[in-house]
Amino acid sequence: MVIISNVSYPPESTKEIAKRYLKAPVLPDFLNKKGPYVSADKKGGMNSITYYELENEKLAEGLKAIAESLSIYFGVPGYKYDLRPYFELEEGLEILGL
Repeated sequence: MVIISNVSYPPESTKEIAKRYLKAPVLPDFLNKKGPYVSADKKGGMNSITYYELENEKLAEGLKAIAESLSIYFGVPGYKYDLRPYFELEEGLEILGL
């Protein structure tokens, strides 16, 4: 499974985000991080997406570790994040009893 974080903030906060990123806590070894991948646009500002691969049984622990790493940005003006787990299609079908 994967957990995907979607982070947004205004361009004016980019330097502060970068400073804090360099101080972010190290994630546990069971999380395979890919990203962050960053984009920008005039209307929405800065946006980054990060993928975290992990085993299903580590979901709760993974969500907690990622949320703690994202909390380092609290207080940065305009900072918002969304954190969602995604299951592989076969797993989703099993959950539905199919």
